[in-house]
Amino acid sequence: MIKSDQLFQQAQQHIPGGVNSPVRAFKGVGGTPIFFERGEGPYLFDADGKRYIDYVASWGPMILGHNAPSVISAVEKQLKNGLGFGAPTEIEIRMANKVCELVPSMDLVRMVSSGTEATMSAIRLARGFTGRDKIVKFEGCYHGHADSLLVKAGSGALTLGEPSSGGVPKALAELTIILTYNDIASVKKVFADIGEQIACIIVEPVAGNMNCIPPVPGFLESLRSVCDQYGSVLIFDEVMTGFRVALGGAQAHYQIKPDLTTLGKVIGGGMPVGAFGGRKEIMQKIAPLGPVYQAGTLSGNPIAMAAGLAMLEQVSKPDFYKILSSKTEQLVNGLRERAQAAKIPFTTNAVGGMFGIFFTEQKAISTFAQVGQCNVERFKQFFHGMLNEGVYLAPSAFEAGFVSSAHSDKEIAATLNAAEKVFKKL
Repeated sequence: MIKSDQLFQQAQQHIPGGVNSPVRAFKGVGGTPIFFERGEGPYLFDADGKRYIDYVASWGPMILGHNAPSVISAVEKQLKNGLGFGAPTEIEIRMANKVCELVPSMDLVRMVSSGTEATMSAIRLARGFTGRDKIVKFEGCYHGHADSLLVKAGSGALTLGEPSSGGVPKALAELTIILTYNDIASVKKVFADIGEQIACIIVEPVAGNMNCIPPVPGFLESLRSVCDQYGSVLIFDEVMTGFRVALGGAQAHYQIKPDLTTLGKVIGGGMPVGAFGGRKEIMQKIAPLGPVYQAGTLSGNPIAMAAGLAMLEQVSKPDFYKILSSKTEQLVNGLRERAQAAKIPFTTNAVGGMFGIFFTEQKAISTFAQVGQCNVERFKQFFHGMLNEGVYLAPSAFEAGFVSSAHSDKEIAATLNAAEKVFKKL
């Protein structure tokens, strides 16, 4: 028995399902989750010492690859001063200054400890700022596990949401309106009917939790327009896309300015960090300046701030994202070519360092419904085939993949060689 199997059996004794986050359980692909011991550059090493080329990147933050020397050095230096104080530190100021410098829509920013905390707080702030209760989100977009956001779609454009998780009050879920991502007409209809009741729209500007789905032309512009017209707050959830698709996030890439932005992943350099920020007049409603309460003992933790600052310094270097995007395009173009040669229906999406793969006859994927029509069974076969070849992809057909700056031509070529073998067996 391999060590991961043994560890998984042990983990299930005291950890629900043997994992501390559901997607790690391999439930979407079958089999036993891989237990990892260490990472180095573009590689992960499991409990048995087997090496994998990693395209999960801790779900995004390892944009420099694992164990990046500059990040590790910054953490080690900060460690000598202590783990945290629950009090203000100078490094928090440096992080706030850096984030506001790189994300032009942010006048003020509040550090938190997770992406869920950031989105939950941003929605509370939008409600407090507007005095309204209803929110709009999009089917297939995940914004953390706060109650208002664990909601599935209703049957029509004006049907309020139903809880998609046990423990979520129906009354709270009914304040959430679910629309179709990339459907401009449905957004305009809802706002024409009840726009004065809507506190905010929250959206992943590039969806990453129904696989990688970029916005169609005009979609983000329409969200900005209806929010301006009806006095609603536009929230870009850039927990995944922030500093992943461009230096200023997806909002810089698509040149759309939201009112509030949530961040995470990369700004923590691999440590647990989130943030939310935006227009000054909105952010001034947050405590201690205003009546909207939000707090966190570990917010702005100096170790996490040190890791994140070191990461941001590296990604701010000239041509970083041009090179990263080129690596991603090299990967997805190569995958499509090899699938086509093997006569496997297959397509891809990519933005910056994010990518998505889809087993489908469809030429382009832009909606949640299209994702649901893809061949999930074939993805499962591909996933396990690539795993056997030493390539670690997200263990779900509905999750984006990530390329790091540590992936060289060598790793991409090895990945494509592995894919060629696996495609031929599908």
